[in-house]
Amino acid sequence: MNHPVENESHKVRLDKWLWAARFFKTRQVATEAINGGKVHLNGQRTKPGKEIKAGSHLRIHKGALEWEIIVRVAATQRRPAAEARDFYEELPASIEQREKMVDVLRLERSLTPRSSQGRPNKRERRMIHRFTGKSE
Repeated sequence: MNHPVENESHKVRLDKWLWAARFFKTRQVATEAINGGKVHLNGQRTKPGKEIKAGSHLRIHKGALEWEIIVRVAATQRRPAAEARDFYEELPASIEQREKMVDVLRLERSLTPRSSQGRPNKRERRMIHRFTGKSE
């Protein structure tokens, strides 16, 4: 694989790495997450401009999900998702916890009733009028 990295001691801004590793869609969103305390570097809150390198430990909160990872490659360019997964190594406990949370969220979504899609059609409108006693 051709990773855009010079060497192991190469450092890159945290917000840029999170964007390159595809945790956030834009650098601005990554910056907002870091400033909001959703990303911890080596157990501490950090700033978007903090430089990280291979071996750094990150904890990332995004919605209800959480990742605990170790940076393997200090990449500066955004790559396809398959290649971006090689930029970091997720801890086994983190994988297990996240998969449980995904299952819980999936179950909750399947149990919640879905509202109708958009406006009622002609048939549904007639049924509503009959039910409420309104005449057309």
